[in-house]
Amino acid sequence: MTTRREQTSNESRELILAAAAELFAEKGYRQTTFIDVAERSGISRGSIPWHFGSKEGLLLAVLERSVAMVRDSLAERPGEQASLEQLNRGAGMMFALPTTKLFVTLLVEALEPDSPIRGRYVEIHDTLREHCRRWLERLPLPQGLSAEALAVTIIGAGIGVHQQWLLAPERVDPEQALAALRALVAGIAPAGEGAASHGE
Repeated sequence: MTTRREQTSNESRELILAAAAELFAEKGYRQTTFIDVAERSGISRGSIPWHFGSKEGLLLAVLERSVAMVRDSLAERPGEQASLEQLNRGAGMMFALPTTKLFVTLLVEALEPDSPIRGRYVEIHDTLREHCRRWLERLPLPQGLSAEALAVTIIGAGIGVHQQWLLAPERVDPEQALAALRALVAGIAPAGEGAASHGE
């Protein structure tokens, strides 16, 4: 049974993680300080290293939490039938998540040599591609087009749209861009229920 002290500690930890995720997305990892996180979360500055050890430990914990949120949002529900429309809805939900902005903001840092978050980013992309690939394999695809290659293309396009929108929100309409992506995919893989891809 969880004690009151443990419950309070868990609540404080979650408040710190939520605040850090918002700040990393807004300001980037390097520009965010423990003081910023303490002010945003309402938790004392000294509690942050107590929970996470270091700023890098906090960052890794934020990404772990974010990966779990992505997996939950993309999880298939019991009895759910495969369709292109459901895949499209899932993609739209994914790019509406607050965690997506975090992933895009921290991408440059993840690409740096010896980055502590590179492995987490590989895991995030693996999760997205795997989810997309599983749906595409249950739809009719043209001969010679693999679900894996199409999944890479869809995820890459979606991330690119989000990056452009973050850089110039007044010039890029993400909803229209994602609608165009859906139309392109629909032309490649006509909607069908439970159909297997060619070549399997």
